[in-house]
Amino acid sequence: MYAITLTDIAVAFIPVIVTLIIIFYWSQSVKYAAIAVLRMLIQLLLIGYALEFIFNANNQWIIIAVLGFMLIAASWIALGALPVKRSTLLGYSLLAIAVGGIFNLVLITQGVLHADPWYQPAIMIPLAGMIFSNSMNSVSLAGERLYSELEHHNDYPRARNTAFQAAMIPLINSLLAVGLVSLPGMMTGQILAGTSPLIAARYQIIVMCMVFSSAGISAALFLWLIRSHSEHQHLQSGADATE
Repeated sequence: MYAITLTDIAVAFIPVIVTLIIIFYWSQSVKYAAIAVLRMLIQLLLIGYALEFIFNANNQWIIIAVLGFMLIAASWIALGALPVKRSTLLGYSLLAIAVGGIFNLVLITQGVLHADPWYQPAIMIPLAGMIFSNSMNSVSLAGERLYSELEHHNDYPRARNTAFQAAMIPLINSLLAVGLVSLPGMMTGQILAGTSPLIAARYQIIVMCMVFSSAGISAALFLWLIRSHSEHQHLQSGADATE
């Protein structure tokens, strides 16, 4: 596989600079976009060094610690769009993402890929990243839509159903588009690395299954866990509105 140099990365940033220029002239919010691009660059370079250390260490306790950090970070970030204090729902978010995510992670790594040892870093960490990030997004979308629906005075069952459907739209669209509109990142990466497209497609099928199910389970569990809290807040806001 071709080794990408810093010069190659600089070339890749040419269209990024063009996009930032367009943002500057059209939206005047280039500072936020520039910070996002800079953070992306720094974070990925740092995580490259960190993963190099983790892979070489090949220690189960380090892997468990990394997975725990990823899980907590995903649970915290998922609550950013909700109109409540993150600390109030962090336990629910953590439980929902953990159940949906870890169930799929164990099933895929042990039942499908047969990772040996079970904590094999090159398998466990990339798959956990995909699973937790998609569960995080689904929890965030479901929670935000639930509170939005309740603000429009819908009852909880109707709001829950609408919220769950909204959270699943991006995932269902990705299932419909894969192979027709896009070649997902894992499949593309394997093909670029020289893997047979047939094998790469099988791996991508596994990835799509685990992403879809982990996100769906996490979103559904989160909506179920926060029912009493969301209904209480809905009643509280309704009482405040009538005063």
